[in-house]
Amino acid sequence: MPPRFRSPLRRDPSGPSGRMLTWWMLWRVPALLGIVMAAWWFGVRPVLEERGWVAIDATFALCGDDRGGGDMGGRTGCVVDGDTVVLFGAGDALRRIRLTGFDAPELDGACQAERKAALRAKRALHEWLAEGAFEWNGGAEPPRDRFGRELRRARRVAPDGTTQNLAEAMVARGLAARDGWGEAPTDWCA
Repeated sequence: MPPRFRSPLRRDPSGPSGRMLTWWMLWRVPALLGIVMAAWWFGVRPVLEERGWVAIDATFALCGDDRGGGDMGGRTGCVVDGDTVVLFGAGDALRRIRLTGFDAPELDGACQAERKAALRAKRALHEWLAEGAFEWNGGAEPPRDRFGRELRRARRVAPDGTTQNLAEAMVARGLAARDGWGEAPTDWCA
């Protein structure tokens, strides 16, 4: 009598053949993998993203604004341009922070239109910072750019839990372009 055909999907508890490809392997491993991935996506990832946010309750002037006679009037920092701020430290220590997620036009831009847009972006950043306490990421040791500036994203969390991201606010007002992988540079002179 010829041997009976045995499906590789059928488990044969009487011998070692078929142990590698069992129903357990076919549906339980992918199910467990799905559970682990869901736990990462919904449990661990949000916690890791929330780490490192630091509350900032600083007051900012406009850098280069001489209306105060050189005195910053108790300000703890100033706005350099549409995406850079400086915090004053003890003595002569300055912390330069490049706010990320957007790219504002340059004050020394290629044309008059870019320079005007840069001034509007600088004032808009100053207004956003003046709305009250906010937070930025990076913790005590944030990454730095090639100029030594700290790189930080800024946001404001309302009492109801809604979040206002600085980058989204600047882009929505047309005062900055998105800054990220694959984003084309904006021609402010066009």
